[in-house]
Amino acid sequence: MNSRSVAGVMISTALGCSVAAFDGVGAKAQYYYSPGRGDYYAGRGYYPGRSDYYPGGDAGPLQRLFGSGPYQMRSSPIPRTLVNFPVYYRPGNIVIDTSARRLYFVTAPGQAISYGIGVGRDGFTWSGTRTVTRKREWPDWTPPSQMLRRRPDLPRHMVGGIENPLGARAIYLGSSLYRIHGSNEPETIGQAVSSGCFRLTNEDVVDLYDRVHVGAKVVVLR
Repeated sequence: MNSRSVAGVMISTALGCSVAAFDGVGAKAQYYYSPGRGDYYAGRGYYPGRSDYYPGGDAGPLQRLFGSGPYQMRSSPIPRTLVNFPVYYRPGNIVIDTSARRLYFVTAPGQAISYGIGVGRDGFTWSGTRTVTRKREWPDWTPPSQMLRRRPDLPRHMVGGIENPLGARAIYLGSSLYRIHGSNEPETIGQAVSSGCFRLTNEDVVDLYDRVHVGAKVVVLR
C-alpha cells in the first residue's frame, strides 16, 4: 500500500470515528441534581448534539447571516447533559428549576437530561404543575394583550421563522400563555429575560420537542 492509500485510510478512519462519536450515545455523565443549585459534577459528561435546518429550502439569507453551508442551530452556552435525578419523577415528566436555570426531561427512573434555559425576569416567575397540551414546529407568534399593553411597539402577529421569538419549536403548557420554546439568542440562556415562558436554544428545543409527548406533566419550581 502506497503512502497516498495509507493517508486515505487514516482520514476515512478518523472521519468514521468522529461520526460515530456524534451519532452514538455518549458515556453517562457524572452529574448530580440539587434543587436550587443546578448541576454540579465530579467529571465532565457528554450528550450528543442535534442540529436542524430552516424550512423552505432557500438558505441563502441564513448563509449570509450565519456563515457558509446550510443553516445550523447555535449551541447553548450550557451544554445538555445526562444527570442523576430524584426517582419520584416519572419518565416523560419535565421538571423546571427556575432558580437554577435548568429544565430536566426525565428519561428513566433516577435519570434525566438537563438543558440550560432562560427564565422569567423579576415579577414574571411562577411555579406550579401544568400539562403539555400541544406542540408546534416553527410556530406563529401573536403577542398577548397584556404584553402589547407593555410593549405597543411589538407586531400584532409574526409568522413562524428564524426571526420569530418562539424559535424552531413551541411546547404549550395547559391553557396558560406560557410555553417552552426556542430562541436563536444563546446569550440569553441562563438569564432571567422572559415574561414567564422558558426558552432554550433552537438546537436544544428541537431535541426536547422530539422527546416530549402531549399530555406530559410539567412541574415548575421556583
